[in-house]
Amino acid sequence: MPVPATSPVAADVLTEVLDGRWAHIRREARLRMAALPSPATYDLSTEQHREQVFAELHELAESGYPRVGFPTSHGGGGDVGGSLTSFEMLGFGDLSLMVKAGVQWGLFGGAVEALGTERHLDRYLPEIIDLGLPGCFAMTETGHGSDVQHVRTTAIYDPSSREFVVNTPDVSARKDYIGNAARDGRIAVVFAQLDAGGAERGVHALLVPLRDDEGRPLPGITIEDCGRKAGLNGVDNGRIRFDQVRVPREALLNRYGDVAEDGTYASPIESDSRRFFTMLGTLIRGRISVAGAAGSATKSALTIAVRYALVRRQFRNPDGGGEVALLDYRAHQRKLLPALATSYALHFAQAELVATLHDGDIDDRGQRELESRAAGIKAAATWHATRTIQTCREACGGAGYLAENRLPQLKADTDVFTTFEGDNTVLYQLVAKGLLTGYQQDLHELGSVGMARFIADQFVGTVIERTAARSLIERLVGAVTRDDDADLLDRGWHLRLFEDREKHVLDTLARRLRRAGEPGESAFEVFNAAQDHVLRAARVHVERIVLEAFVAAIDRCADPGAAALLGRVCDLHVLSSVESDLDWFLGHGRISTSRAKAVTGAVNDLCHHLRPHAGVLVEAFAIPDELIAAPIALGAERDRQDAQRVHNQAGLPRKEDSDSATAS
Repeated sequence: MPVPATSPVAADVLTEVLDGRWAHIRREARLRMAALPSPATYDLSTEQHREQVFAELHELAESGYPRVGFPTSHGGGGDVGGSLTSFEMLGFGDLSLMVKAGVQWGLFGGAVEALGTERHLDRYLPEIIDLGLPGCFAMTETGHGSDVQHVRTTAIYDPSSREFVVNTPDVSARKDYIGNAARDGRIAVVFAQLDAGGAERGVHALLVPLRDDEGRPLPGITIEDCGRKAGLNGVDNGRIRFDQVRVPREALLNRYGDVAEDGTYASPIESDSRRFFTMLGTLIRGRISVAGAAGSATKSALTIAVRYALVRRQFRNPDGGGEVALLDYRAHQRKLLPALATSYALHFAQAELVATLHDGDIDDRGQRELESRAAGIKAAATWHATRTIQTCREACGGAGYLAENRLPQLKADTDVFTTFEGDNTVLYQLVAKGLLTGYQQDLHELGSVGMARFIADQFVGTVIERTAARSLIERLVGAVTRDDDADLLDRGWHLRLFEDREKHVLDTLARRLRRAGEPGESAFEVFNAAQDHVLRAARVHVERIVLEAFVAAIDRCADPGAAALLGRVCDLHVLSSVESDLDWFLGHGRISTSRAKAVTGAVNDLCHHLRPHAGVLVEAFAIPDELIAAPIALGAERDRQDAQRVHNQAGLPRKEDSDSATAS
């Protein structure tokens, strides 16, 4: 299978494509962040790191960074997409600063904006935006992480004093791992089981002050420091307990549920479960933000590893020509280039997600689809980060193990991304649930057992929801007449293959779960036994929508050379994904044995074809050297540029081209 030739493309042309709709936000962020202290913080003590991050947080506040996304009515810019893009760019720097900013303006400030009413926005938003009021987002408990609906902190309304009494009944109900709590937070949005008028009303959020102006815990508040972590030690995570702490009735963030002075409860949403999921749905930005920041950290690691691989040489070529560059070895190409291709794919999927949220104007079904997509892309992006950063560390050998080269720090700082803002396994279960129930209004609140019982009683059709460039993708898929002899680089065949796999996996999962309705069967046991199938259904769905986003981005690209190069990057992303799932494709008769071998050969060919473009593909991320902050990458880039200048002066071919020819 010949891979079409691709002409050289300037990095800035690709940068323009990657920067997309919020290019101005990305340019401003690069300039702003390059002026901050180095993200290489491995030699700082915990307290030094926390002090530095808090000082940087104040610099961000003074720069106007947090204003972008808040409503214009309260001093913000009203640009939701711009805000999410700014946060994504923080992922190129010290990830502790990114998390700290996310807690203050994303989680804490976002909760006040999304769950509060005008009285809360008027009173608190100005101070939240300018960091005059550092806050916390107190949801997670020691005994309840992902299962937020059953947190055990209580908020009981006392009509005699017109106050809520917030209490931690036991140690498992303490708020745990709360960012900003151990050192800087003065107030918290606390999620608790609300009791009003003598009846339980489900989980609601209240504003509870934590410290006085001198930084001392208020009466009834006990705060403990979580201590040093594997990474992100610039973030002061803490544990909070409440001992009959009283807050005024107005502390309730009452957009979706309110309590009158006499204790009468009222809500625009009658169902407790639906109200709970509606409240959580308003906080979707957190998951989108984590996915974006994970993508940025992954790009940093790939930039370091690719730059190093372009100049680090090892073992002589027996045919002459001196020592061989690491990236000329096919095994090394296979380590880095498919991961780089997938990073491009996830970047475009993230951009599509941000744009969809920003544009709004979607119905209930569209909102649930958006929440599902955010959950799936967050899981995919953070798992990709974990795998890729480890691969980059290995690809740099002992140099990659040195703290000064940032890869160990990136590895440690991003490790928790797979479990915060939703454990990835749980998020994939939510994605599968949305697919199986067809996003039906009255099923959104069902748990695992309820979903299994529904499937046992009802027909569940498989509906493929297009998420990007619908007409283009349908045209490409429709143009494929025979799967078994389609060109391996045929984009329509790629789309059809992923779509067919998703339909099959969902159909078989639905049939498998129907057993829950048979006599003597336990709905929970049936669902529990199908967990592997559930997770696969979510994964293949996410892979399909990521591919669609990549295809749409290529279609938008106005530069023919850039579009051609991105096409080859997309090919590598697709075929390396197919190769990793060959067992399924072979086992289900979607690919023949000979075609499976051809897929592996095509991946090799694409790696060889993209090797001369590897440097440009990472430089297109446009990460300032101040943020790369890894000597092996900075020195490698200088060496590459010096060597290229020598070759240009001598009238020789480009160094990357000659290296590639030698390797082949």
